[in-house]
Amino acid sequence: MKRTVLGEGQTAAELISNRIEELGDWRGKTLARMRTLIKEADKDVVEEWKWGIPVWSHDGILCTGETYKKAVKLTFAKGASLKDPKGLFNSSLEGKVRRALDIGEGETVDAAAFKALVREAAAVNGAKPAKAKAKAAKKVG
Repeated sequence: MKRTVLGEGQTAAELISNRIEELGDWRGKTLARMRTLIKEADKDVVEEWKWGIPVWSHDGILCTGETYKKAVKLTFAKGASLKDPKGLFNSSLEGKVRRALDIGEGETVDAAAFKALVREAAAVNGAKPAKAKAKAAKKVG
């Protein structure tokens, strides 16, 4: 498989779309579905292309979307801080900060539960400590 690289004049959204297309199998379909759910969950999400992979951000990284031979992995940057009542996280569970969701071929993810994780991740990113907020306000003013 050809790996998508940052092309001159290509937006992150175009690069993500290219990655989905070049996968051309269940992984591309899965990544496309999860991308749609992320965008539905957070209308202000920003698509980025970092480290050669898709990244979705809102006041910081929400999650990354990596593809492997046997899984599509969505790693939430602050996943350990998120409530996961439906138990979607199934990878990187021993980490102190990140948590991941590995989706294998034929597996489906509860859309409502996943969207709730995305919204909570955005809320956690937006809830900066008072010291950081004061410092940011001072820079602006």
